[in-house]
Amino acid sequence: MTEKKVVKTRTTAKKISPKKQKTLTSGAGYVCDVCGLAIKVNKACGCGDQCDIICCGEQMKRAK
Repeated sequence: MTEKKVVKTRTTAKKISPKKQKTLTSGAGYVCDVCGLAIKVNKACGCGDQCDIICCGEQMKRAK
């Protein structure tokens, strides 16, 4: 018999209210609370609050 592998995935991501979410800007840094990945925005897209940077199934938070 073959064994089935069970893969756990996150189906829901935390949603940040528009008041708390900041507009994506050039030079801003973001960090993943789950794995610690850090990124820096080189060029903002201009979408405002419509863009989310997702890592590990959750929205990345702005670095301080």
